[in-house]
Amino acid sequence: MPDRPGGRHPAETPELRRLRRRIDALDRRIVAILNERAVLAREAGAAKAAAGRRAIRDAEREREVLLRVTMANEGPLPQADLLALYRRLFSATRALETRDREARDRAAASDRARPKRRARPRVDAGDDSSS
Repeated sequence: MPDRPGGRHPAETPELRRLRRRIDALDRRIVAILNERAVLAREAGAAKAAAGRRAIRDAEREREVLLRVTMANEGPLPQADLLALYRRLFSATRALETRDREARDRAAASDRARPKRRARPRVDAGDDSSS
């Protein structure tokens, strides 16, 4: 809880303020990147569905990603914590993919339930094919 008006703690030095501003800016970038990744995961989900794949979870793909993340991690974040973050990310994107697929399935069921309209023959006003 802030001890001073303006939200500053008494021990907040100029260096701490500078570091926190950098962290805040980095957090904004991380959020943007996470959302960009989620968009791509949703597109991958749509591609899987279009290819007829029913399974949303691809355990082999998740293992590959976790292996690459593990190899890329140079610390200081412990491997276990990084992997836990990625597993949570997988869970969140699978939930998005599930909602997308359910929405597509509902839309397709709705389309199938609508009565089909007969196509009427087209008559062009300028076409006099009877002569």
